Amino acid sequence: EWPETGRLALYLLGLRATCPSPEPGPQRSLVTWLKYYLEEDWAGSRQHGHPLNGYYQYSLGVLALCVHRKRVREEVIRRLLVAEQHGRFGHIGGSAVDTEAVAALAFACLERERLVGARLAAELRAATRRTRRRMVKAQGRDGFFGNVYSTPWAMQVFIATDTCRMQPAYGRAMAALLENLDAFTTAATMAQVLPVLHGRSYLDIASMRCQEEPDTLTPISPEPPPEVVGNKMVRLVVECPEPRCPQHRLYDQPVPVPAGASLLDVLRAATAQGPHNFTFDTQDTPQGPFLSQVLGLEAQQRKRSFWQLLSAPSTSLQMGVADYRPRDGETLTLRLSEW
Repeated sequence: EWPETGRLALYLLGLRATCPSPEPGPQRSLVTWLKYYLEEDWAGSRQHGHPLNGYYQYSLGVLALCVHRKRVREEVIRRLLVAEQHGRFGHIGGSAVDTEAVAALAFACLERERLVGARLAAELRAATRRTRRRMVKAQGRDGFFGNVYSTPWAMQVFIATDTCRMQPAYGRAMAALLENLDAFTTAATMAQVLPVLHGRSYLDIASMRCQEEPDTLTPISPEPPPEVVGNKMVRLVVECPEPRCPQHRLYDQPVPVPAGASLLDVLRAATAQGPHNFTFDTQDTPQGPFLSQVLGLEAQQRKRSFWQLLSAPSTSLQMGVADYRPRDGETLTLRLSEW
């Protein structure tokens, strides 16, 4: 399997935030593995021109190493700098804000922790400024930088660089975020938004004084969501572009489900109704179930393909399959796309 650069990076960030035991053995081993994964990840650029797992995960890896105050080879950093300078963070049908923000956080961390020389630090500072300017331009009328999930990442950049107070776009984003906190339902998304609500960024993890931290890791029992009675009808469409799929539209059927059903429930209901054979598969991720296969067509990271979730005609969903709850009569499209 391809290296899980991003997952290991998130684990190391979380580990540092929980003030682990002073014994460095296990952490040192994980950091070594992350450095190895970064090199394995980049090996794909010789064939594909980009890291195997994408610049988002690659940037997370650099950020995690920096938070643990581990030096990163200059070549590794310059790979991200070149990608930023040439606008390579974007992908088809989506926003590049989250990737740009994670890279900018990594740049700001390397400069703050003085893990690079003066010349490279100046280049990183300039790249971070360019990223902030692009984020301001990318802010939508709804106040989000890109979308609701990329917004906390972008806001962390303003916090980490001490520019949030002088930037009106930051205030608009915070207002939009406070009105949409119900979108953050998984541990991973909560971990992105909680620091922002307290005026912090992931860079603050590096300077935590663990002796002064209270023990707040107590489990909570969330209340179950209220039961919604009745039924609704959702139209489910599956599309695949030519030339891979000459037919283009592979599935188009109404699917009856309970009123409180999620998109994942709609997919499950579609598999149970005939005579049209509908199949799908998901993979577990820190953000929840990820739609990996529909009608036998697999989203492949090596081919930079993914199943895009759309509400008709072309509005990209801001939630995953387990979190999004379609409206009665809504048309949902699963489209095999490239990033």
